[in-house]
Amino acid sequence: MRRGAMRSILPRNGRAGAAAKAMTPQSAPTRESPIVAVVDDDPAVCNSLKFSLELEGFTVRIYGSGAALLRAGDLAGYHCFVIDQKMPGLSGLETIATLRSRSLSTPAILIISEPTAAVSARAAAAKVPIVEKPFLGNALVDQIREACGQG
Repeated sequence: MRRGAMRSILPRNGRAGAAAKAMTPQSAPTRESPIVAVVDDDPAVCNSLKFSLELEGFTVRIYGSGAALLRAGDLAGYHCFVIDQKMPGLSGLETIATLRSRSLSTPAILIISEPTAAVSARAAAAKVPIVEKPFLGNALVDQIREACGQG
């Protein structure tokens, strides 16, 4: 490629980064983005889910416990709750039961690494899908899209 041809795609100040950024689709949430609450006591899980779900177009709020979620403001504004089952204090299913007792019917997804038969039965009775950790493929994203009516 000729040197002059390469220059023609660069901005006048010669910085390629700005041009590349301008051509990259932005993943910033829009007002129509579904709002997802992620509840997990592991900050690494919260942060990685926040990052990956925002890349998928969701607006994400993270909470370190079920109690922290329940203390939050407008829970009715969420489109989906993604809640870890095994947390200190309230478990995922206990958190979901408390949400339901507050008349919040927002879809919830339970995440857990090794679901027992008892937890699976309780989740099924509560009509709460389980997505197992580690997350394989798009299992969690697909479940969230379905819960938000995008699936």
